[in-house]
Amino acid sequence: MHQHSRKILHAFFAHPIAGNIDFKDAEQALVGLGAVVEQKHGNKVEITLHGQKATLHHHNHTLTREDIVHVRKWLESCGITAESFPEA
Repeated sequence: MHQHSRKILHAFFAHPIAGNIDFKDAEQALVGLGAVVEQKHGNKVEITLHGQKATLHHHNHTLTREDIVHVRKWLESCGITAESFPEA
C-alpha cells in the first residue's frame, strides 16, 4: 500500500475528526484495501469490502465529517482499524 493511501486511512480514524479528506484520495485508499467502488445513480457511490456495503454521496471534492464517521464505522464493521495498517 502506498504511503499516501496509508495516511488517508489513518485520517479516517483520527481524533478530532479530519475535515479535509479528498473524495478521490479516499476512494483510492479504499480500493488499496481491496474494496470495489461502483458508481450508482446520480452522485452515489457504493463501496463493497469483505461483503459489507457502504454508500457515499459524491457531492463535492472532500468528504464531510459525517461521511468520515460513516466510513470509519463501516471500516470497523469490515474488521479494519487504524492498527490494521501500521505507519511506515
